[in-house]
Amino acid sequence: MIRYLTIGLLALISTAAMAETPVERGGYLVNSIMTCGNCHTPKGPPAAVAGKEFSGGLTFDEPPFKVTASNITPDKETGIGGWSDADIKKAIVLGVRPNGVRLAEVMPSSFYPILTEGDLNAIVAYLRSLKPLKNMVPDPVYKIALPHHVFPGAENPYKPADMKNKLKKGFYLVTIGHCLECHTPFDAGGGPDFKNALGKGGREFPGPWGKSVSRNITSSKTAGIGAWTDAEIKRAITQGKRKDGTPLKPPMGYGLYAKMTNADLDAVVAYIRTLRAKE
Repeated sequence: MIRYLTIGLLALISTAAMAETPVERGGYLVNSIMTCGNCHTPKGPPAAVAGKEFSGGLTFDEPPFKVTASNITPDKETGIGGWSDADIKKAIVLGVRPNGVRLAEVMPSSFYPILTEGDLNAIVAYLRSLKPLKNMVPDPVYKIALPHHVFPGAENPYKPADMKNKLKKGFYLVTIGHCLECHTPFDAGGGPDFKNALGKGGREFPGPWGKSVSRNITSSKTAGIGAWTDAEIKRAITQGKRKDGTPLKPPMGYGLYAKMTNADLDAVVAYIRTLRAKE
């Protein structure tokens, strides 16, 4: 009996030792599915500039605004080192700076209200752990006000119990990964047409990589990825290769998605399979 109790106790200790810390969880999310460095880290072209991670990155010069992705390191002068945890969370899930100014809609804060309380805390913990880097990015220029619409289904934080359902987990990951922000074309009003064209693709993304166009990721077998195998979808996500093996272009963050766990990739593919076919 003592022997079995000892073995059980050792197993509990081992499990506790292997438990993921908030900083580790936050690092996993930020550096994989959420691809935060894809925008917030300066590019070469086309690779990220080593040693400058999260110190401010891409410039988006669009008709409504011209903004440069912020320095999100803990530097107190040029980053978010002077922000409270509440300030950081407000910027992430509401898209509002501590001074009340709204972030440009290119920041996918409309997808982040779904973040679980634990994941949101973990992200803040990870950002706090980064090395402070002094890098002042240009002030944003807002030409017209844009409406802020939360992505359908992302209005409220998920609960840990929701993550036990594979499809719900897939929706959660695809949402915090803001995949459908890029893979959905704009409507006449200037915002993504989630109601009629969810996942249809067609948005153009100019950058250091040239110009890329998001593809249709609906279940259409002709225009989308309905005829792709799960393995082919995963290869596109994590290796940047199409069904025929030809390479994809950035800003698709396949180098970061390659860090995702198999279970998370399985859930993402399961949810993507549910996107209604769009031709």
